Amino acid sequence: MIFINKLIIFVLSFALISLASKRIGDIFSEIRLPKISGYLVTGLLAGPFMLGLISQETVEGVRFIDELSLAFIAFAAGSELYLPELRGRFRGIGLITSGLVVTTMILGVTSVFLLADYIPFMVDLTPTGRFGVALLAGAIMVARSPSVAIAIITELRAKGPFTQIALGVTIVSDVAVIIIFSFSNSVATALLTGVDIDVLLIILVIGELGLSVGTGYLLGRTLEFILSSQTANQVTKTALILCAGYGLFVGSDWLSRFTHGNFPVEIHLEPLFICLVAGFIVNNFTAYRLEFSQILHDTGPVIYIIFFTLVGAGLKLDILALVWPIALALFAIRTVSIIIGALVGGRLAGEDREHNRMRWMVFITQAGVALGLATQVGGTYPDWGADFATTIIAMVVLNEIFGPVLFKWAIHHAGEAHTRAVAEFDGTRDCLIFGLEGQALALARQLSAHGWQVKIAAMTADYAPDGEEENTRFSVYPISAITLKTLHYLNADRADAIVALLSDEENYRICELAYENFGTETVVVRLNQRTNFDRFHELGVLIVDPTTAIVSLYDHLVRSPSAASLLLGTDEKQDILDIEVRDPTLDGVPIRNMRLPLDTMILSINRDGHTIVSHGYTRLKLGDNVTVVGSQESLDKLSLRFEGR
Repeated sequence: MIFINKLIIFVLSFALISLASKRIGDIFSEIRLPKISGYLVTGLLAGPFMLGLISQETVEGVRFIDELSLAFIAFAAGSELYLPELRGRFRGIGLITSGLVVTTMILGVTSVFLLADYIPFMVDLTPTGRFGVALLAGAIMVARSPSVAIAIITELRAKGPFTQIALGVTIVSDVAVIIIFSFSNSVATALLTGVDIDVLLIILVIGELGLSVGTGYLLGRTLEFILSSQTANQVTKTALILCAGYGLFVGSDWLSRFTHGNFPVEIHLEPLFICLVAGFIVNNFTAYRLEFSQILHDTGPVIYIIFFTLVGAGLKLDILALVWPIALALFAIRTVSIIIGALVGGRLAGEDREHNRMRWMVFITQAGVALGLATQVGGTYPDWGADFATTIIAMVVLNEIFGPVLFKWAIHHAGEAHTRAVAEFDGTRDCLIFGLEGQALALARQLSAHGWQVKIAAMTADYAPDGEEENTRFSVYPISAITLKTLHYLNADRADAIVALLSDEENYRICELAYENFGTETVVVRLNQRTNFDRFHELGVLIVDPTTAIVSLYDHLVRSPSAASLLLGTDEKQDILDIEVRDPTLDGVPIRNMRLPLDTMILSINRDGHTIVSHGYTRLKLGDNVTVVGSQESLDKLSLRFEGR
């Protein structure tokens, strides 16, 4: 009963700590630092050396969470290696990865071995023991961070040869590091236990790796069987996948103890490597790649919060205070090795010289796999493993702080960042329509009637006005191609809205140019092929799919005829308008104090990408996009009031 009470108290306490960890991670993200660093800091604050919310006994007692999380991290690393995405750049990726691995291992192992007299936990080790520890440290220094790389590339919408090489090398390096660590761990174990290195030991290590590959294949097929279940929901599948990974750690530990006690040699299978192979198999050779990726994506945030918070709680501050100079030295040595390896590998691959000079910047980042390997060493070698883990984690934290900053700078400098520009309002509502057809003309006339300045870009050079638009407020401009120069000619930088009614490829080109160069607030696209929906959706455009729009319209007319009539504009007495709050005097003013005209009503407020259902006590903020329904006369008055004119 006492045990159950303690368990309940621990679960509730750790749940609160995890919530705090998530929030602190979000704060770190807002100041452009990795969330993982926030989780580590939270664990450090809650750990036994500071607030004592998590005791040392608790950290030691929940090692199974480490193993479960490590299995998940290895699954995720294997799933990042998707062969079709790497095809075409194998030579460059292979040579640069080789350069990085070789230089990092040589400089890393040599430096740690030579610095042994200055590292407290290595002072009393024998020369062979020191070399074993140096081998483990050098292997972990090879690790990169695919999660950070993917997050930055997604944030910057980066694409191009420099970005492809950066992502490919990062992913392959994380695969290579687990293989190298598996080999290094076996050799280090032999050195630290006094076993001589001979041909038989090398054969044994190679045999263990081969057996690990076979086990990984079987685990991959097991995951395929779990994912193929038609009766299990996603939660059940996630639980079974995590249990399979954890079971592998338990099985590997049992095999090591069994062979040690019953055979002349001890067989050790590397669980991380096996899980990585399994993730690779599922991602490349089964029909469940997308579902597996979705499970990893949905489960990842929870796993990372729990795992890295516990890693932070396990850090020994007394050791950390002693090894910070060593951590700084390892950070510098790793950086130098990356510079040399990236430069040599890039030149051998014949990559662009300008790119080669700054390529090293994208390989500094480290995160999950490096921390996971350090934690595994901490659990494997009880005498000095915790001190080793603390030293390596300190180095990884430095790589986490500086790596993302350098990565972003390099992508921008390579000219492969495609972020959204900032739009500016010039006081006039302008709309630019691409495509000359009946719908475009009808839309132009309707917008003109509501006070918009409209231009129609016609992909034809022989257009001649028929006199019908002479009395309207829109003009037609013939163009021959969709280029940035053409958009500047059309004053697209002043447009508050762009409507694209051309082919999907032409429409996408328009949207991309507007996104990157003008930051146009409203971009509307008529979709021609449903398969292109995701491409446009990633740019945040409003998509009109003719195949579903009419059915949706009929549905609204049947279920809510009054609202549908209002949206369609068939109710001549009322209209709907989006107005941006630009008047500084309205910032913080409650809606109930606005004294709106009696025939108007605020339907919603869009703030920072979130829709707010407003009420009388909702306070306006500068930049709010307010959706109002009312008479045209009252809407005109509100527009002047909200915009401070």
